[in-house]
Amino acid sequence: MTLVAASAADVREAVLSTDGPLLPVAGATKPALSTAQDTAATPLDVSALRGITSYDPAELTFTARAGTPVREAAAALAEHGQYLPFDPPLADAGATLGGAVAAGVSGSGAFRHGGVRDFIIGVRLVDGTGSLIAGGGQVVKNAAGFDLPKLMVGSAGRLGVLTELSFKVFPHPRATTTLSFEPLGRDAALATVARLARGPVALDALDVEPTPDGSRRILARIGGDPAALDARAVRLASYVEAPHERLAPDEETALWRDTGELRWAAPGALVARIPVTAPAIPMLDAFLAAHRAAARWTLGANAVWVAWPAELPPRELGDALAGLGLTAVALTGTGGPLLGARRGGAFAARVRGALDPDGRFAGADLA
Repeated sequence: MTLVAASAADVREAVLSTDGPLLPVAGATKPALSTAQDTAATPLDVSALRGITSYDPAELTFTARAGTPVREAAAALAEHGQYLPFDPPLADAGATLGGAVAAGVSGSGAFRHGGVRDFIIGVRLVDGTGSLIAGGGQVVKNAAGFDLPKLMVGSAGRLGVLTELSFKVFPHPRATTTLSFEPLGRDAALATVARLARGPVALDALDVEPTPDGSRRILARIGGDPAALDARAVRLASYVEAPHERLAPDEETALWRDTGELRWAAPGALVARIPVTAPAIPMLDAFLAAHRAAARWTLGANAVWVAWPAELPPRELGDALAGLGLTAVALTGTGGPLLGARRGGAFAARVRGALDPDGRFAGADLA
């Protein structure tokens, strides 16, 4: 049975009256997070908790209920030339703001300005005792104290049910253009990405996608004043020896939309995002290639998206990541939302003990 909550009071009632653990669900675009591993868990549908409650374009901040679709928020911001720079994935598929925060996963556009953790400034939630608690606020500069909003990033519904969120936003670039560089080998691609990332041309996105022959195509996007884009694109290309092409506007739009919707992954694959550092990529890349798992580098090779074949056990990927000291957040597939090395330790246990002392939320045993 699925419970439905249309208000914070409904959420509180569900927490206080339901036997067994609860798992918040809204857009269900990330089934690895919205499907309970505990068969006794009760789904709590919070998709009716939606709508922007406060928006001040002059202050570059807005507040919305957690079940608000990302597309709905993006449309409201676009009317004022603003956007969510952390570029939450799966917006077209129906991802919600609460789901974006709970997953803690940002898109390619986060390369320049940072991820969801850098833009959330306020949060309201119902904890495991049924209490409605709040942290942060609706302005960028809040009073000092425990940063509850950032704590909820990546919490995957394990610490409480998000009901309302506040974000800071930025003006949207007036125009963008993307350069695609001819495929390079892995080592050459890593060196080129490092050169571009520290170069003088500020990039809005820097991704590396695989090609059928095992090489890598580098995609670099810049944005800003339309009159300056041509000169900046020429300067950007001068830092890479490989030939390049400048994507047509329609092609550029389709490329980044498909990237954000994870359409590069094979149907049924376990799709996960792995934070990495450049030195870890060769070993990770070799393992993924041996298992024919598609891998896409993002955020200037500071994270890797992987599409793990559906016919392979998720545990094999998790064990390999643990051996490399890496942790993945899975968005689709089975095996749970976290794979690989567990982090948090005693501090995470203390936080869970404070917010959910009786284990009211599914997955509370995960680090």
